[in-house]
Order: sequence, then structure tokens, then C-alpha cells
Amino acid sequence: MPNQAVQPGRLLVVDDQPANLKAVSALLSRQGYEVATATQGEQALELAAAQAPDLLLLDMMMPGMDGFELLAELRKRPALQQVPVIFLTAAQDRELLLRAFAAGAVDYVTKPFFPEELLARVNAHIGLKLTRDRLERVAHERQELVNLVAHDLKNPLSSVLFASEVLQQGACKPERVPRYLAIIHESTRDAIGYIRRYLEAQKQVAAAGARDGVIEHPACLHGLLEWLVERYELQLEARGMRLRVERAGEGPLHVAIDARVLRQVAENLISNAIKYAASGGELTLAVRRGAGGHWQLRVEDRGGGVPPERQGELFRPFTRLGVREDGMSSGLGLSLARQIVINAGGNLWYEDRDGGGACFVIELPVLQAGTATAREGAAG
Repeated sequence: MPNQAVQPGRLLVVDDQPANLKAVSALLSRQGYEVATATQGEQALELAAAQAPDLLLLDMMMPGMDGFELLAELRKRPALQQVPVIFLTAAQDRELLLRAFAAGAVDYVTKPFFPEELLARVNAHIGLKLTRDRLERVAHERQELVNLVAHDLKNPLSSVLFASEVLQQGACKPERVPRYLAIIHESTRDAIGYIRRYLEAQKQVAAAGARDGVIEHPACLHGLLEWLVERYELQLEARGMRLRVERAGEGPLHVAIDARVLRQVAENLISNAIKYAASGGELTLAVRRGAGGHWQLRVEDRGGGVPPERQGELFRPFTRLGVREDGMSSGLGLSLARQIVINAGGNLWYEDRDGGGACFVIELPVLQAGTATAREGAAG
């Protein structure tokens, strides 16, 4: 028998004849496939639901639930709708074979079959299925990347828009003009930096904040507070919100995440407060000691908070806290922010604030000695 170029994959073989199951299973297993077997349609349905196969070899005529009925049940289940099915049949009836294709079969093999023919058909359809799966994963990853880029650009571009509109109106105090110009300049640099990193295919580095266990620019919580005040104090003031800062601990307080990545997460939380909690008139940024070698950055407002029935939805993708007047909210912010923090070994959660309002808590592990190459006192 000539050597076959076998794709790895999982097969489910369904036949009411144990001898047929044994022969087909042995043949495919020798070729490197993972093979599961079933003698009844109901049993096959349970196996497929527990772990979707890459290909189904299905006897057309079986007592009880026959191959057509089983295929119809499979197609009702979203996770199994795309599984290719090859019918195994002793029938040569043209109408029966046409019915099989109409039901969704991709091919058939007549019994008794030649091993070479069965393997050739299995290899071909497994290869097509796995190739399609890979293409779908690539498309999904690219769409996720587009979502990340679009979302991460919104915060710096919103800062640019805010500062430029203030300057355009010509109503700001002269001594504040350099500060607004600095916001425009730094926000633009941040946006370009995000684009450059994504174009260099560094999405995983950005999410985890590390490469090969080394964090090159670790976040300093006190430095981050200073940066956030410089970037957002004027925007908060323009919305009628007072910014309060609470520091704790001594020294720079480095945590195990990249500084720019933590900025992105904190900016998401602050932008949400600006959008949804301006009526509270106050925003507090607080650094506090967490449990077991962790530090917390807390973003607290005095807005309406999040209703208990909606708190379970906060971190789901494409879920919005409210309706944006400008239509710019994608509902990705909290979901992405939490995933980034979790990837760095920390956590992000919501609490109702004492006295009313919302509190989002970022908790991250303290940076261990030897895991950073950045200079001591790196900015947040």
C-alpha cells in the first residue's frame, strides 16, 4: 500500500456491524487518526456532542436511527453543522445516493471498500476541513486585531480631539495652551505607537506585557498616577468633575505589567467614568495594597453605579454600560481590559462604591527582582 499524506484529525465511525467498525477503526488508527466508534445513532450523537469530530464516517442504513436521521440531528446543532460526513453504504441506488448528498453528505464509499480508496477520501476531506478551520481561526484573529487597534486608538484620539477643540475655541487661558499642546503631542505619539506595535505583530506582547518572561518597561503605579493626572485632569474639569488622587506605600511600586499596557487599561476605566459618571462630579484614583504581594489601582466615581442585574454583563464583549451620544462605543473596553490584566497575572473587577458610585479595581502582582530590564523608577 502506498504511503498516504495523512492530516492529524479525529474521526467518528458509526456502523451497526461490529466487524465493520473494527476493520475501519484499525485501518484509520494505523494511519495516525484518533478514532471513536458507535454502533447506534443515539450513541454517535452523544459522542459528537461531547467532542466534535473532524470527520464522520456514517453507515447509511442502520436499525433505529439511520444515517439520514442522525445527520439531520447533527445539522440542528451549531457546533456540529460543519462536520463533513462520508456515507458508508452497500447501496448502489442512484436515488438513495442523491438523497444522501441532499442531506449534507460530502462523499460516499461503497461496501466492500478498498482500503486505499477509503483512506484517499478520508485524507482529502479531513485536509479540507482542517484547512477551513485554520482559515477561520486566522480570520477571527485578524478581526480581533482590528477590534483591538480600533478600540485602543479611541482614547488617545479622543484626547487629541478634546485638546484641539479647546484651542480652536480660543477661550482657554494662555498659561494652559502649552499643556493642551502637550496633550495633543503625547496622545498622537501614543496612537502611532499602538499602530506600530500591532503592525509588528506584537499583540501577544502587548496583552501580556512581557516577552520571554522579561518585562522591559514595568509599570510604576505612582508614575502612572502622575501621568493620568497630566493627561485627564483638564478633560475631567471640562466635564465638571474633580480629580482626587490617593497614594499608598513608598518607592516607585513597580507591578508585573508593561507600563503602556497598564496605561491603556486605566484610560479605558477613566473614559468610562467620563462618559457615564460625570453627574457625580468626582473621580478618585487610588493606589492601595492588595492581598498576597499584590497592589491595586482603584478607579472610583460618584455616578449612578451599575445596577446589580447588569453587573454580570460588564466584562462581556460588545456589552455597553449605556448609550453613547457620539455612537463611538464598541462595548469592547472592559472585556479587553480584563483580559489584558488576567494575562499579566492579575485581575480586574467591579465593586459598588461605599456611599454610592462605581469602583473598578485593577489588582496586579508586585514585580519580582530579575524580571525587568527597565531603569528603576520607570514611568507609569
